[in-house]
Amino acid sequence: MAEFEPRSLPDLLPLYYRRIFPFGAYGRWLLYGDVSKNYFQRREFSFTLHDDIYVRYQSFNTPQELEKEIQKTCPYKIDIGAVYSHRPIQHNTVHMGAFQAQEKELVFDIDMTDYDDVRQCCRSAEICSKCWTLMTLAIRIIDRALVEDFGIKHRLWVYSGRRGVHCWVCDDSVRKWSTTLRSAAVEYLSLVKGGNETTKKVTLSDPIHPFIRESINVVKESFEEYALVGQDILGSKDSYDKVLALVPEPARETLQKEFGKKRNSIQRWELLKNKTEKNIKTQWEIMLQYCFPRLDINVSKGINHLLKSPFSVHPKTGRISVPIDLQKLDSFDPFAVPTISQLCHELDKTGNDQGDEEQNEGEVESSRRSRDCKKTSLAPYVKVFERFLEEMDRSQKEESPKPSDAQMDF
Repeated sequence: MAEFEPRSLPDLLPLYYRRIFPFGAYGRWLLYGDVSKNYFQRREFSFTLHDDIYVRYQSFNTPQELEKEIQKTCPYKIDIGAVYSHRPIQHNTVHMGAFQAQEKELVFDIDMTDYDDVRQCCRSAEICSKCWTLMTLAIRIIDRALVEDFGIKHRLWVYSGRRGVHCWVCDDSVRKWSTTLRSAAVEYLSLVKGGNETTKKVTLSDPIHPFIRESINVVKESFEEYALVGQDILGSKDSYDKVLALVPEPARETLQKEFGKKRNSIQRWELLKNKTEKNIKTQWEIMLQYCFPRLDINVSKGINHLLKSPFSVHPKTGRISVPIDLQKLDSFDPFAVPTISQLCHELDKTGNDQGDEEQNEGEVESSRRSRDCKKTSLAPYVKVFERFLEEMDRSQKEESPKPSDAQMDF
């Protein structure tokens, strides 16, 4: 296995962008079947180049032009922004105030660092298989709500390449949502409130909202294995005192006296459940504080917010930002996601075939790249992406345009 060294990026990126990056499928996605005039041309792209040089308001006439620019500049990171009223590259020439973000996918950004107060195993940018369960739970809870509560069809879940996940909601009507609608949606999906100074971050009101009930059902399936065994949240006095701070008196005082007599987290949780059986909400609030998704609200509500592109390379880990197959969510392993050095090494081993001559362009170039990508361990992730695009294409053919957005009930 080729180990990734950040300093090797300048050598690896040209090969990755020339022979592996799935530009064909990528362009198909962002064209959205040419939904409206100049849709692709009005999309903002941002590149982070070597030495942290940051270039915003890039825009391109065609996906092929974008591809050539990426191959020329070899960005360390690609971000995707909004579709604007004018081409972003012209933003300085447009009359003040006329340049406006008009459309963008509704996006969610879930980052493991936001769970540092409730995970015992890792801190900051670190992740392990134990705490990755939090990302799996977040995807399950948010995705179920998007589909069943919002009636959304097209969601692309993507691993960030390091410590989190992103979601791109791509339905036609949702891409047109205002900041107000986006804020309402993310507010609906948020439950954990307060910063480091807030002890109790989840407070349930009566009656319990159906979305919360559904979320509790998802958390219940994993709570014992994840929180009690994996994280051992009641294992030591320090950790169980944090949990007991969420329990109202007089049950808290009783539990503090009796917890020491129990051997492990599972036994202590059983005791806590017995002492709070008349107040089931206390148990649910603890479970949700430790396991419920923590969303970056600002990323979701702003139309002009940039988000890291799928198939971008994470410059610190070298891992590719890959789509996640929801049908195999439980078996998704962030540590098995290929690094750029691994992909280039795999391509190296297959040898250069005759199709790898610089003068090959257009369709020949595209089919060669597709063939090259299939020789690497990026292939299954590209297949997930292509399946997502096929479902969008099918929907576009089946659905006639609707005069108004779907009715939302927040």
